[in-house]
Amino acid sequence: MPKVKTKSGAKKRFKLTGTGKIKRKHAFKSHILTKKETKQKRALTKMGLVHKSDESRVKDMLNI
Repeated sequence: MPKVKTKSGAKKRFKLTGTGKIKRKHAFKSHILTKKETKQKRALTKMGLVHKSDESRVKDMLNI
C-alpha cells in the first residue's frame, strides 16, 4: 500500500489547535478593500475556526 498523502492546498490553509479544533483564515481580505469598512477588514484579519459540520472533511484532507 502506498502512503496516504495530505492535500497540499489544505496543508497551507489549516492548522490544528491544542484542543483538536481547526483554525482557518477569513476570506474576502485579499483585494478590493476600498469599499470595505475598517471594522470589517480588522475583523477579517483575525483567525476563525472551521465549522463543526466541515471539520470531518478538512480532517480527511489533512489525514488526521
